[in-house]
Formats: sequence, C-alpha cells, structure tokens
Amino acid sequence: MSSPREDIGGSASESAEQMPKQFRRDKRDVHGWIVLDKPIGMTSTHAVAVIKRLFSAKRAGHAGTLDPLASGGLPIALGEATKTVPFVMDGRKRYRFTVRWGEERDTDDSEGRILATSDCRPADDAIRALLPRFTGLIEQVPPQFSAIKIHGERAYDLARDGEAVELKPRPVEIFELTIVNQPDGDHTVFEAECGKGTYVRSVARDIGRLLGTFGHVSALRRTACGPFDERDMISLEQLEALCNRAASGEGSLADALLPVETALDDIPALAVTRADAARLHRGQAVLLRGRDAPQTNGTVYVTVGGRLLALAEICNGELIPKRVFNLTGLVASPLRQ
Repeated sequence: MSSPREDIGGSASESAEQMPKQFRRDKRDVHGWIVLDKPIGMTSTHAVAVIKRLFSAKRAGHAGTLDPLASGGLPIALGEATKTVPFVMDGRKRYRFTVRWGEERDTDDSEGRILATSDCRPADDAIRALLPRFTGLIEQVPPQFSAIKIHGERAYDLARDGEAVELKPRPVEIFELTIVNQPDGDHTVFEAECGKGTYVRSVARDIGRLLGTFGHVSALRRTACGPFDERDMISLEQLEALCNRAASGEGSLADALLPVETALDDIPALAVTRADAARLHRGQAVLLRGRDAPQTNGTVYVTVGGRLLALAEICNGELIPKRVFNLTGLVASPLRQ
C-alpha cells in the first residue's frame, strides 16, 4: 500500500538551516544507479532521502514506487541518471507475492480493514484454472488505496478520509503468472511478470472473488524492475558499510553505482566522432553520412570515446539530440561498466 505520509525522519529530513555548520556536507555531482534492496516498512521517498544523504548527492529520484509493505528492488537514480528514469518505469517488473485466502481487505493487503471473510479455501487446480484469465492484456480495477489521482487527489488520500473511491478499469499487461508453492491451506505464493501500471494487489483481490474465498496480499517482493534484477540489488547495511570504508580511504562509493546507461539496455548505441559530439553537446543536429550510417529511425543513445553523451533521435538521416548528459563528478567504477 502506498503511504500518503512518506515521513523521512532523522538526519535525512533535517534542513540545512537546522544542521550545525560543522556537520553539513557539501552536495556533489553523483551520476548512476543504486538498486536498493528496500526493507519492509520503509517508504520509497524515505529510501531516496537516505541514499541521497549517504552519497551527499545533489539530485536523486526513484523509478517507480515500491509500497512500504513490500521489499526488493527500488531503482534510485542519482544525478544525470534521473534523465533515464522513464525507460526503467516503462520496463517490465517481476514480483513474488503471497496471497492470504479467506479475507478481503480495503487496502488489498494485510494493513487494511477486513471487508469480507470466507471459511472456504481454494484447491490448487481451481487456482491454476483461473490463471489464464489474468495473463495477457486484461482490464484491471486498481486498489482504492493507490497513488492514482482522482480530480487532482491521490486515491489513498480520499480513501483514508472516508470518501468513496470509484476507479475505472484500466488495461494492463501480465506476461506471466505462476504458482510458486502453497505452504499451507491459507496461503499461495505466486510470481508475476507484468507491465507498467499493474497492481498485484488487484490480482489477489480478483482471484479471491472469483474463487469465492476472498484474498489479499500478505507478502510482496519486487525481484526485477526494467533492466535491474536481484543480482544488482544492494542492502542499506551494505551501502552504509561501503560508506564507512570509503570514509577511511578503503574504497569508493563509485563501487556501488551502476552506470547511467544501464537503464538504456534496450536502446541501440551509436558511437560518434569528437567533432560530432561537440555539435550534439551544443544541441545541434548531426548529419549521418557514409556506409556505416544507421538506415533506421528511432531513439539511440550516443557515445563518444566509450562515454555516454546523449539520447538522440535518428530522423531522415539526421541525428537530433534530445537529452545531453554531463557526467562530471562521481560516476560508476570502471569495474561496473
């Protein structure tokens, strides 16, 4: 469930005016991705604040809210990586989640108020028979407690104020939905790979209704988000230990960063000369000539000397810069490239 109050608390929320001068850290340019293995109970906003403080970074943002109830991959963009956030948000996500049968709750997870109960428990084959109905392009009604805006207000704010929230069905895509195991009669563990805007809480609610048993999500973990998976995740404890080692000269925070262009794995790369790079950096288009010039149109990311320079569009033999990157400051270690 997305929290309407994303209290960041502690030193991460202290303003510069409140902090004694001797304890202020100068903000610096940091560019890259941190894929935080977010712990249960932490809001996404708090997580961004903590990472921003650890790196003393000037800019940071996340690529898709992960509910406080959930754990797992929260991609956090630092510096120029924030320009690539949409590419991660538009990517596929993978979740492992547990459905608790016998109760439907107003939040569709374990934090909510019980709305309906049932003594029935679903058989394995009955659950499996329904999975094709929740695979592919489907219509889904989001949870009442969600971040969707209604007339400028977040649905969860309206729901908490006691207002009736009526959300219309929306098209979403679920590429895969499978049963992992059933530890007992009250619970079933699923895995889902889905597109942008899909709520697994809605999946749990709707399957429970069709089975006549009701259900809600009791545990949720995001195992992949766009190009990032569990191999890329790092815990807060690991980051804090790395910070301590870096402060004593035994390493660098750059070792924790993934390159900005990691978010662009699905986009073709195009290398240009330094002369063309100078034009693109000034926002000027470049004509693509010669036998090696791309013959297609579309988005590419441009490199010069192996370094990310810009996001650009190829249109009728012309390379038009859309986003230019300035990667001066702390960037990913060469070992992470």
